[in-house]
Amino acid sequence: MTETPTSIALEPRIVARAEHGISRKDISPNALRVLYRLREAGFQAYLVGGAVRDLLIGLHPKDFDVATDATPEQVRALFRNCRLIGRRFRLAHVVFGREIIEVATFRANAAGDDGDRETGDDGRIVRDNVYGSIEDDAVRRDFTANALYYAIEDFSVRDYVGGYDDVIGRTMRLIGDPVERYREDPVRMLRAVRLAAKLGFKISAEAAGPIPELAHLLSGAPPARLFDECLKMFLAGHAEKSFLLLEAHGLLPALFPETAKALATNRSGALRRMLLQGLRNTDERIAADKPVTPAFLFAALLWPAYCRELAVMQKSGVDPLVAQQRAADRVTLHQAQRIALPRRFSLPMQEIWLLQPRFGQRVRKRVMRLLSHPRFRAAFDFLELRASATSEVAEDLAFWRDAQKQVPDELADRLAPKTPPRHDIDGEEGEGDTAGDTGPRKRRRRRRRNGAAPGGNDGSDA
Repeated sequence: MTETPTSIALEPRIVARAEHGISRKDISPNALRVLYRLREAGFQAYLVGGAVRDLLIGLHPKDFDVATDATPEQVRALFRNCRLIGRRFRLAHVVFGREIIEVATFRANAAGDDGDRETGDDGRIVRDNVYGSIEDDAVRRDFTANALYYAIEDFSVRDYVGGYDDVIGRTMRLIGDPVERYREDPVRMLRAVRLAAKLGFKISAEAAGPIPELAHLLSGAPPARLFDECLKMFLAGHAEKSFLLLEAHGLLPALFPETAKALATNRSGALRRMLLQGLRNTDERIAADKPVTPAFLFAALLWPAYCRELAVMQKSGVDPLVAQQRAADRVTLHQAQRIALPRRFSLPMQEIWLLQPRFGQRVRKRVMRLLSHPRFRAAFDFLELRASATSEVAEDLAFWRDAQKQVPDELADRLAPKTPPRHDIDGEEGEGDTAGDTGPRKRRRRRRRNGAAPGGNDGSDA
């Protein structure tokens, strides 16, 4: 099947219940309630999209979406537990406790009298609320695998665009002209990668071909939307596959430009090995139903960029402590122009980076202070990740792994301070050579200069 609008047959293929493996027992009871109530009110209603696709290949969907010819206002009139959302796409959310059944009205590509559609100068769709028939709705969906409709009245699957065969053949194929569809919504390129990684599908040659030359269009996508897409891509158990597909299809420089540049110039390959190991670890934690945090994920994804920026600053003579913070700030700021990383994740991410040099310290007070740091565990896990790619931090890893097993008092007795006072990353002064000095130090009184402010600050360094 070629990917042109003229090749799409609008006569549906009806896949009878006996020919597919979808059972109502695998469908959310709340989704079934919505389907039956819409049908009883005289409207068409189908389970649609990813849920149908996943059920066909034996997966268990988390979300169940419904498509209908009822308008959002008509849906709201039927369900007291319904709210309407969205401007670009007007949708009805029917809320059942923690589960939300999303109900969308059939949409059409051509503008009509019962809705509105707006396209930007670059071809992106900025508003799409033109309603139509189920045939119209099928044609305007992105991939054939997502354009399948499960009918509750006879338990059949309705296929208007060849999606059933593509699901069985494990293929992601675009509906319509790929270049036009990507220009309408550049994030479709990321969706192709994410779904291919999640489902183990291949992206058809026609859909994959234009991606490298159109990847730059992602710079025009809303950064907040790209952040959400990254979470779906990297925190769903298929992070490593997603990353490899981003690389293979030329999307990595568009999404993480500085990381891509750093990986390309890292001749040893250690940064790439570490990053891939971090993504594998994330996948393993998700498979084991363990918690994961975007802060640690982005710390791994942007670590190559941070290392490159830090090396550039140190080469130019910037003080190491200043260079560390400045490099962290610059990488975060530059990445935020592409992906809107919230501060609740970017600040812990930076802390994980900035704590890494402290693992090379063996002075008693600094060791005890680092062990009590609220971000110690995440930073130590990151040290372990670094050690998986290079032997340079093996000694540090062994020390801190052992330090965590020690009783604090015994560990303190083992550590004799050997370094002269110097300022730590957080500006606190370290301890000197006096092994027995564990109490508070007596503050030295500074003599006031004539005309100087209390404390000796005359404002010259303000």
